Amino acid sequence: MEKPSEFEQYISGGTIDIDEFQFEILKKLEGITFQYTAKALPTGKIAIPIRIVKITKRVEREQIDADKDKGRDEIDKLKQQKQEIKTLELSDKNAVITDAGYLIGSTEAIADGFKLIGIKSSYPLTITVKQFGYDLFSQPLSTFAPVEKVPVGPDYVIGPDDEVKIVVWGSIEGQWSVVVDRDGKITLPKVGMLGVTGLTYKELKALLHKEFSKYFTGFEMNVGMGALRTMRVYVVGNASKPGAYTLSSLSTLVNAIFAAGGPSKTGTMRNIQVKRNGTTVVNFDMYDFLLKGDKTKDVRLMPEDVIFIPPIGNVAAIAGSVNNPAIYELKGETKIQQLMDMAGGLNAVAFKGRVQIERIVDGHKYIVFESDTDAVKDKDLAIQSGDVLKIFQIVQDRKVVRLVGAVQKEGEYGFSSGMTIKDLLHMAGGLKYYAYNKDAELTRVSVTNAGPKTEKITINIEKALNGDISSNIKLQENDYLLVRTVPEWQVYRTVTIQGEVKFPGTYTIKKGDKLSSIIERAGGYTDSAYLRGAVFIRESVKDMQQKSIEEMIIRLEREFIAGSSVSASTAVSSEEVSAKNTEMESKQKFIASLKKLKATGRISIRLAHLRLLKGSEYDIELHEGDNLHIPIKNSVVNVIGSVMSHSSLIYLEKHDYKDYIEMAGGYPRYADTDNVYVLKIDGSARKLSSGLISWNSLKSRWEMPAFIDEVKEIEPGDTIVVPEKLERIAWMREIRDITQILMQMAVIAAVVIKVLP
Repeated sequence: MEKPSEFEQYISGGTIDIDEFQFEILKKLEGITFQYTAKALPTGKIAIPIRIVKITKRVEREQIDADKDKGRDEIDKLKQQKQEIKTLELSDKNAVITDAGYLIGSTEAIADGFKLIGIKSSYPLTITVKQFGYDLFSQPLSTFAPVEKVPVGPDYVIGPDDEVKIVVWGSIEGQWSVVVDRDGKITLPKVGMLGVTGLTYKELKALLHKEFSKYFTGFEMNVGMGALRTMRVYVVGNASKPGAYTLSSLSTLVNAIFAAGGPSKTGTMRNIQVKRNGTTVVNFDMYDFLLKGDKTKDVRLMPEDVIFIPPIGNVAAIAGSVNNPAIYELKGETKIQQLMDMAGGLNAVAFKGRVQIERIVDGHKYIVFESDTDAVKDKDLAIQSGDVLKIFQIVQDRKVVRLVGAVQKEGEYGFSSGMTIKDLLHMAGGLKYYAYNKDAELTRVSVTNAGPKTEKITINIEKALNGDISSNIKLQENDYLLVRTVPEWQVYRTVTIQGEVKFPGTYTIKKGDKLSSIIERAGGYTDSAYLRGAVFIRESVKDMQQKSIEEMIIRLEREFIAGSSVSASTAVSSEEVSAKNTEMESKQKFIASLKKLKATGRISIRLAHLRLLKGSEYDIELHEGDNLHIPIKNSVVNVIGSVMSHSSLIYLEKHDYKDYIEMAGGYPRYADTDNVYVLKIDGSARKLSSGLISWNSLKSRWEMPAFIDEVKEIEPGDTIVVPEKLERIAWMREIRDITQILMQMAVIAAVVIKVLP
C-alpha cells in the first residue's frame, strides 16, 4: 500500500478509530475514497476502522491550508466531549481482510458492523434495469412459428395424419401418396397394410424398402413426407398466455414457449419443464439459448405434452457500465464474475477500479463489498438473491448550472467562468409572460470540511436583465435558479353547465367560486329540471376512481393467476387440463372486460333551490374542468341484471323494488336475491333489503322503513340491479369479498358487470 500523503496523514492520523460525526465529516470531502484496514484486538476479534488511503481528485493546497485548523478543532472538541468511539467488530471466522485493505465477510457480520456507524448506500448510482430476456417474447408470434416446408430429419417420429409420399422406378414404376390413419397404418398396392406409427423417418424408409423387396427386384425407391400432422400441447404455470396450443409436429419446446408469449415476469427462465405421461422428461434453461445460442436441450414435442413454467427463482441485478445491465435469475451458487459474464462483461466506459455490491439487510440497504475488478477475479464471493452489483463508469466532470420555473426552456446549461444571471436567462430564451420578475431564488451549495453549506440568494430578475450589477451577479458551478410564477396565476379556469338551466354553456371561474354561483350565472333552473338527477363530474375524481378500478382489477387478476397456477400444475389427465384451460379462458375474458371499464368521475350531490343550496354542504367549490348536467324530469325506473327481462318501467309512487322486479319477469334461478341494490339517480348506491330493517351506508346505521327519511327507496330515474349468484361459478369462490368488489366497480363506472357472457 502506498504511503499516505501529508494531507491524508493530517485527515486520518494514520490508522485510527473514528466515531459517527467524524465519519460524516470525512465522507463529504470531495474526491476521497475509503478503504478498510484491520487491527487485532485482545478479544480475538478484528476491528475494521475507516481509513483514508487515497485522494482521487486533485485538491488545491490553499484550500487544504485554510481548512486545516478548522477541521482539527472540530475533531478535538468532539473528543473533549468524550463521545463514544464506535468500532466495527467482526468475528474472524465471518470476515476476511484482503492484503489491499478490503473487507469481505458474511452479510450478517458486515451489516451488523456497518450499522454501528450508519454506513448505508453511499456512492449513488442510478439504476434502471429490466428483467433479462422477457422483452424477446413481445415480438409477433408469427416471427417464431416453426417452419413447416423444410426437409424432415431422420429422427422425425411418424404419427396419425402424416402424409407419406413414395416413388418407385426400375423394374416397376409407380408413385403413391398415403396418409397414416388413426390406427397408425398405411395401405399400399401389393404390399398391403403396414403399421408405421412410432417409427422414425429413417426406420420408415427401411421398412418400405424391405416390404417392396418381398415382391419386386431391380427397383429404386424414394420416400418423402408430405403434409405433416398437427398436435396439441399445453403451456401452464407462470406463462404470459397459458393454455392449449395446436402446433406443427415439427415444433420444439422453444417454439411452444414463444407461442405462449414466454414466461410471465413471475415465471422462471431457468427451469422450464416438459412433462410427458406424468413424468418430467426435460428441464430447459432458456439462458443457454438466450446467452449462448445453445439449443441442444430443445426437445421435439409430442402430442399432449405439458410445458410447466414454475415461479421465478432467486434474482440479482447488475447495473451500470456493462453491456447488458438487467435483472438476472440465478441458478445455484453464482459468483460475481459469473454475473458480470451474464451481462456481457464491462463496456468501454467502465471504471475497473470500482465494483460494489448493495444488499438489503433488515429492511435497509448496505454496501457489503467494494473493490476493483482484479479483486473480483481473485475472490470467490457469491451473489445472494436481491443483491445489486454496481459497475461504475469513468466520471466525466461536466460543469453545469440549473434553471427552472417561468422561463422558455428549463434545464441544465453548461457553466463557464464569468457567466451571469442575464447570460443564463438569454440562453433559456427569456422569461415567460407570467413570470414574477421581482424575486427569483438562487440556491448555491459550497463544500467545506464541515460539510455542504447551502446559501439562498434573492435575485431581482428585472434589474438583472437591465444590467444592474447588484442583481446580475456572476454564477458558480451547480447554482440553481428558480424563476417564480405570478401568484395565483392561471390564464382562466372553466366549468361547463348543461341541461335544464336557462343559459347552458362553458363559464370562466375564479378561485373560490361555488356551485350555486355558476347555476345563478346560467340563469337558474328551468321548470323541467329534475334536481335529484343532477350529474356532477370532476376530472380529478375520475383519475382517483380509475386508479381504484385498476387496483381492484390487479387484485382480482393476482388471485386468479395464483389459483390457476396451483391447479394447472396438479392437473394430470387431458380432461383435467382441458377443464383448467377453459376456466383460465373464462377468467381472462372476465378480466379483459373489467379492464374496459372507465370511471365516470361523478360526485354524488343533492341540488336544491338556489336559496337553500347557498351555504349548504353541497355548495362545493368549483375546480377547473368541472361539468354539471341537470336532466329533464324522469318518470322511469330501470331494472337490470339477473332478471327475466331488462325493463324500463313507469315510476309508481306506491311500488317498492320487489314490485318493479316482478314487473320485469321476476328472478331467474341464478339471481342473488340477498344482494339486490339500487343505483340512485343522484349517483349513490344503496343495498335493498326484503326484511324489516335495511342498512343505510350513507348514515352507517340500520333503519326500519318508517324511519328512512330524506331519500325514498325507489325514485324516478333509479336503476335496480339484481346481481348473479357468484358461488355458482367455481373460480369466483376463490376471491374474497367478490360481491362487494364488483358492486364498487359498478358504482364507479356506472355499469352493471356481467361475470359470464
